[in-house]
Amino acid sequence: PFVFQTTSECHFTNGTQRVRFLDRYFYNREEYVRFDSDVGEFRAVTELGRPSAKYWNGQEDLLERRRAEVDTVCRHNYGVLDGFLVHRQ
Repeated sequence: PFVFQTTSECHFTNGTQRVRFLDRYFYNREEYVRFDSDVGEFRAVTELGRPSAKYWNGQEDLLERRRAEVDTVCRHNYGVLDGFLVHRQ
């Protein structure tokens, strides 16, 4: 058996002034590819991730959706969840 896992993360600095969205993909607890909104495309973390990154980066509609998730997911949910978030100094 194997484990496939994804995580989507929103990182905030100064409220929503600076927002970073990460979509991370894991195989057997090892991250192999990720989308980073600071980069704007998928990047392989290991050799296993190269084919996925190449394939997904060739799909402009997918890239546009991922890039938009800084606003549609992160900033949107920040307003909804602000009272529950941990604010670090």
